[in-house]
Amino acid sequence: MSKSDWPELADEAQQRWNQNAAFWDDYMGDESNTFHNLLVRPAMERLLVVQPGDSVLDIGCGNGNFARFLAGLGARVTAIDGSAVMIERARARSEGYPEGCSENESAARNEESAGSIDYRVIDASDTSRLAELGADAFDAAVSNMAIMDMAEIGPMFSTVYGLLKPGGVFICSLTHPCFQAPYAVRYAEQEDRDGEMIKRFGIKIERYLTPQPFEGLGIVGQPVPQYYFHRPISVLLSACFEAGFVLDGVEERAFDASVEADRELSWANFRETPPMMAMRLRRPL
Repeated sequence: MSKSDWPELADEAQQRWNQNAAFWDDYMGDESNTFHNLLVRPAMERLLVVQPGDSVLDIGCGNGNFARFLAGLGARVTAIDGSAVMIERARARSEGYPEGCSENESAARNEESAGSIDYRVIDASDTSRLAELGADAFDAAVSNMAIMDMAEIGPMFSTVYGLLKPGGVFICSLTHPCFQAPYAVRYAEQEDRDGEMIKRFGIKIERYLTPQPFEGLGIVGQPVPQYYFHRPISVLLSACFEAGFVLDGVEERAFDASVEADRELSWANFRETPPMMAMRLRRPL
């Protein structure tokens, strides 16, 4: 076991996601939110080029927002999540999208199922079930703001490597490990400098290098705190490299001046501090 994994917390972390699933789905809705639409999705789009008919695996698909986006581009999407409640919500929001092949029809992946979504309840840590999706079966895989929620990533990266075709890519977005480290403190301060009121926004970080799990609220008001699994960038990338991937693209995004903050400590006020990052991992030819 690498120091990037805490398998003893996997079940508890998943149980909490089942408790929070309906709340998160109601909050995110069909259109997701500003954070996703202005930061996450543009970063993912820049790193992932989808062609009609491509087979894409969406890991930790949530309510299916990004899976529907990919299907709209003509991809054949297999979307998985460990939360049965979330998959149920995703299916309900995806009515009207053609269903992909069933679990017993993996050989039927062809152009006729382009633009389809096949939802399945599969936890990313269940590598045996992941492997059943098929060796060299996917042109691409994505994991959208989910890596930091996973108690185990080492086995998952290794399994996804084998699911991709040679040359295939795995695009991952996640909260930025440098600026959303455990117990990070965002602050706002004001200075009267010779009659000019100057505001500053910053982040205080006490812990970064040591991997650790901690609890937090992804959305204020959710039923229970969720587990976050902090991994510094060096540990995160080591797990990728050990699986055989090469890194050939990185995005770090922050809000620009066009986004108006709705509260003092909104990420919209931290224009030089990216709250998220995305990376493109590639299985070599």
